Amino acid sequence: MKTIVVTGGTSGIGEALAHTHIRRGDRVVVVGRDEAKGKAFLDAAERADAGGRAVFVHADLSLVSENRRVIAEITERFAAVDALVLCARFYRSHRAVTPEGFEHNFALYYLSRYLLGHGLADRLEKAGDPVIVNIAGPGVGAGDVHWDDLGLEHGYDGWTAMFQGGRLNDLLGVSFAARHGDGRTRYVLLFPGGTRTGFAGEFDAPTAAHVAAMKGNAQPVEMAIPPITAIIDAPPEEPLSAFAEGRRIDLRSPSFDADDAARLDALTRDLLRRDQSR
Repeated sequence: MKTIVVTGGTSGIGEALAHTHIRRGDRVVVVGRDEAKGKAFLDAAERADAGGRAVFVHADLSLVSENRRVIAEITERFAAVDALVLCARFYRSHRAVTPEGFEHNFALYYLSRYLLGHGLADRLEKAGDPVIVNIAGPGVGAGDVHWDDLGLEHGYDGWTAMFQGGRLNDLLGVSFAARHGDGRTRYVLLFPGGTRTGFAGEFDAPTAAHVAAMKGNAQPVEMAIPPITAIIDAPPEEPLSAFAEGRRIDLRSPSFDADDAARLDALTRDLLRRDQSR
């Protein structure tokens, strides 16, 4: 039995993946901010006589403090984590700032994934064949990094924030592999394809219409699960790999620049040190 941690596991791809692995006999730890949806996950597992293998951790992962609490709770409760699947993401047409002072998309889509990956690295290394699966948009060339304005205080746009988040996660994968590449944990950046249940957010009217059209052409969420499960069952041999809709992405592209990854890692450490000192 594997222990699988899924963020954003109460909706979309995360929810479907959580139920799939409960049915397969794994222990699944779902992390999410909606307590009602978390209870529904636990109730469904109980009805399937799998209640002992279902865990819900209530948390707002846009908050650094909440990520640290989740890391502490998982570390205390579980000796090993076989897979960490990072799905939590939330689009905002209008800029929002968390109570800790971070732009919301940057905090949820990037900082949370940074914290959880590095924070659970010890528990992952204690598993037999551990993997982090980061559900993002690897290799998207439109995702420029606004180095002097990571929080997009000037000229915020929801799509700009989302695409930058994808690029930041590409660089996160590179820096994680550089730091932990000698261990067993594999880092996989994955876009399994758009789904009809995906893309949670708060949209202005034009964006809502665009998202509705995207969902109309998207695949059923069930189609996105097999490639994720296949990676959990048999992680790639490389410390870092990236896939988009079944196609392997060349890590030599500028999206995965090692110098940019090191720069972002240093900036992130500095941001988190300053946050902890407040």
